[in-house]
Amino acid sequence: MSIETTAVPPTAAPIQGLTRWQIDSVVSAALLEDAPYGDLTCQVAIGESAQASALLNAREPGVLAGAVVFDSAMRLSSPEIMVEWLVHDGETFAAGAALARLHGPAAAMLTGERVGLNLVQRLSGIATLTRRFVEAVAGTGVRIVDTRKTTPGLRALERYAVRCGGGHNHRFSLSDAVMIKDNHLAVLTGGDPAKITSALAGLRDRLSHTTHCEVEVDRLEQIEPVLAAGVDTIMLDNFSLEDLARGVRQVNGRALVEASGNVRLDTVAAIARTGVDLISSGALTHSVRALDLGLDVDVLR
Repeated sequence: MSIETTAVPPTAAPIQGLTRWQIDSVVSAALLEDAPYGDLTCQVAIGESAQASALLNAREPGVLAGAVVFDSAMRLSSPEIMVEWLVHDGETFAAGAALARLHGPAAAMLTGERVGLNLVQRLSGIATLTRRFVEAVAGTGVRIVDTRKTTPGLRALERYAVRCGGGHNHRFSLSDAVMIKDNHLAVLTGGDPAKITSALAGLRDRLSHTTHCEVEVDRLEQIEPVLAAGVDTIMLDNFSLEDLARGVRQVNGRALVEASGNVRLDTVAAIARTGVDLISSGALTHSVRALDLGLDVDVLR
């Protein structure tokens, strides 16, 4: 089944789906947490008139995500800090590359440094890992998507990072779409498999025609009862490769097929070859390692 592609292209540099309010609210909270009563070190050690120039450098290769967030950390620390980006969100870079040049009040730059780095390092780690997943399934037409397994308060930023890596987003929140998982089915049916179709069909009738409905199944015999209810997407959760391929043949284009569970870099290509439309992985956001980036002051006067 064909699916529309809306991911950020690898060389794009937009703030697609990310508002200035979302960025600044996260960064403001982080700055308040880090310097609730001001930066004591800078207050006693750095004069107000001191100016600094610095480079944001990559200690390892990766994909950039979070330039706009780093900008916010600097701007909210002092609107006089100027940031010139040499690499943009969605672009790859090598170890040792200079990603941005900064110039402005030294104290403010040092105050905002850790918050800016924490965020751009994590988001770039997400983008870099996502790109590896996307490259692993290249040519299959499969879409790599994230999940709601995000850091509380950082979901908008982390999902933006997934897009910078060439991936796609699942529903943003519980309010966006219906997704019936195993525990929902247990409550709806009272544990009786014979009630799956009627329980889901009644639910579908109460939804707007524009509302997407997805149902998770964990065994092949659930597929037909779920499809009979007219769902839009069926998730095959923790299926073996053999059963994934059987499930795709059974669905036969009647709904989108999403694979989930046991998705790793060393398994994702084989999963894609089973013919599924979507592969979701919580690891893109919940198990990522922050990329090693550093801010190096090269002139201080």
